[in-house]
Amino acid sequence: MDSEIRHYRTGDREVVLDLTDDCREYVSGFGDGLLHLFVPHATAGIAILETGAGSDDDLLAALADLLPADDRWRHAHGSRGHGRSHVMPALIPPYATVPVLGGRLALGTWQSVCLVDLNVDNHDRDVRFSFLRGA
Repeated sequence: MDSEIRHYRTGDREVVLDLTDDCREYVSGFGDGLLHLFVPHATAGIAILETGAGSDDDLLAALADLLPADDRWRHAHGSRGHGRSHVMPALIPPYATVPVLGGRLALGTWQSVCLVDLNVDNHDRDVRFSFLRGA
């Protein structure tokens, strides 16, 4: 298995960060197999969704409805509503796996691989890219 960690600056705002170009670049030298992405953080996730047509903003709005940034959370350190960031990975898991065929991501036409981060207190994220070669 090949693996590397890439670093991303998500800043001090909620974000859906498109990693698709980085994923394409990472798998371009490989043949068939699986690309696995993992975020080693308790407050971030990986989602596969359409971006650029409003779906990324819709996802953040849906998460705001499901997980309001208020004082209801028992996990209460950090900024107001920070506890919701610790619940989010149960909805948006910290991993995703994408088939790779001939060194190309086998995503659907409108699918993108994205880092989802609601934690405005942590400005930097790591994502582990791993490639498992096919037999």
